[in-house]
Amino acid sequence: MSDDVMACPECAEPMRAGGFLLALREEDGRRACRTLWGCARRHVWWRWADRPGERLEACPVPQVFFGGR
Repeated sequence: MSDDVMACPECAEPMRAGGFLLALREEDGRRACRTLWGCARRHVWWRWADRPGERLEACPVPQVFFGGR
């Protein structure tokens, strides 16, 4: 097991990967994947998969991806 577990930016709990979502990126008009991440305290985050160095953003519709989170 890796020691590089990503921590939730809001509560510092470990997060687990929740998959990928294909979305339209408005800034360049391209379709790209977002990676989804969630923690045990029901915080859900995402970021562009092709930009792993960018900060996570709070997901605006977490209930859609993690069943009511």
